[in-house]
Amino acid sequence: MKLINYLFIFIFLSFTPSFSENPTGFNAWKESFKKTALENDISEEIFDIVMADIKFLPDVIKYDRYQPEFYEDTKTYISKRTSSKKVSKGIDFYKKNTDLINTVENLYNIEKELLLALMGIETNFGTYVGKMDILSSLATLSFDKRRSEFFSNELIILLKLIEKNQIDYKTLYGSWAGAFGFFQFMPSTMKNYAIDFDKNNSIDLKDIHDAYASAANYLNKIGWKDNEPCFYKVELSNEIPKKYLNVSAKKLHDKKKLKYFRKYILNENLLDQKFDDLTTSIITPDKDIIPDAENLSPAYIVFDNYEIILQWNRSLRFSLAVCTLKEKFENELWVFIYFNFYIYCWL
Repeated sequence: MKLINYLFIFIFLSFTPSFSENPTGFNAWKESFKKTALENDISEEIFDIVMADIKFLPDVIKYDRYQPEFYEDTKTYISKRTSSKKVSKGIDFYKKNTDLINTVENLYNIEKELLLALMGIETNFGTYVGKMDILSSLATLSFDKRRSEFFSNELIILLKLIEKNQIDYKTLYGSWAGAFGFFQFMPSTMKNYAIDFDKNNSIDLKDIHDAYASAANYLNKIGWKDNEPCFYKVELSNEIPKKYLNVSAKKLHDKKKLKYFRKYILNENLLDQKFDDLTTSIITPDKDIIPDAENLSPAYIVFDNYEIILQWNRSLRFSLAVCTLKEKFENELWVFIYFNFYIYCWL
């Protein structure tokens, strides 16, 4: 099955029209976009300076079409991103930044394990933040037709942040999709949620203090609820109506309270009854990428917190991976914290 998936991707990329380094229409798009920028109160001077060296990046189009979410099954996707090596690196990161991490957790009511999971998956704890020219990446994706409106808006926001001196355009290197910093914030996320945590009159998302607190602020503002679950992996009965099965991350549908779905869950005895009145959805994430996948496996019952992670990255598998890694950190950090408390008491 994996071979078939990879073969499909290879064929898709092989027959996808390729672009030259300066495709027909990109310069015309730039002139048209300049008019849009000026209409959105970007000064001509700033536009001409900042956008002078932007280029069409063919690789960005390939990355956009070849995202792991499009071809990796759930088991593969999660296992790659929640390895024991990743957990060990996260524990080491916590040991080096304990005071900051605990302070941020207490201020924003966002569990440290969740922030560690997000940072670990996004940038491997800040060791890989991306090397793409973000301005050129956003321009390329704005010129491209697949999600032009979204990326055009992100580019306008970024230009406004630059004009207000909230970010230095010469430092803008990150992911192919235009995300930046230790937690890979898009420009709109920077604008709405990034904070100057260390009070040095500058927001630096490649600084651990600002980045970590900004991520916590973001999660807090969009509604993460500490001490509520993210998901349970479940075994579904064949009797479950197909309308309850979500295969797309765009919008989860047919939500019900957990207690309603119990009759369709074969291992429902593993689900904590204290969550019975919480709103849930059922996802079967492999069905959208594997044509002959079983409808009912793997299956997960997901809660509101899961959908909060979907707002961070609208991918069913990404959210599952984050919550899985969070749980692994909970198990490992409990041992570490308990051991240190024991040593402290002994001494």
